[in-house]
Amino acid sequence: MTDLTAPIAGASTSRVGGVVIDEVAAGVGRLKRVVYPPGWRWSVEMGPLTGATLCRHAHAGFLAQGHLIAEYADGCQVDQVAPCFVVLAPGHDAWVIGDESAVLVQYDCGSETCSLLGLPAEHVH
Repeated sequence: MTDLTAPIAGASTSRVGGVVIDEVAAGVGRLKRVVYPPGWRWSVEMGPLTGATLCRHAHAGFLAQGHLIAEYADGCQVDQVAPCFVVLAPGHDAWVIGDESAVLVQYDCGSETCSLLGLPAEHVH
């Protein structure tokens, strides 16, 4: 079986808030593989770095490994178990469930992800 957390040739790698991000340019955006370690939680690891209480980015991609839960300010939760597609609007917390890293492959256009991909700028029911 392939190790989904192994380095990717040709990708730039960064580490922030406990996650490892491998990325390559793709048109107006970037293809990213984000590895979230067991026990990771956005509000604990990233919140203090950003000064925000919730993640302000949209995510559109494929959860290739692991289990994530995302929760919006209104209490709505999205339970994601690999393999599954992931589409999250800005304004969420998220955390890894279990003892396996979560591996998300996503397409990202920075602050323009919502507008360029036609995603909502905030969570709606």
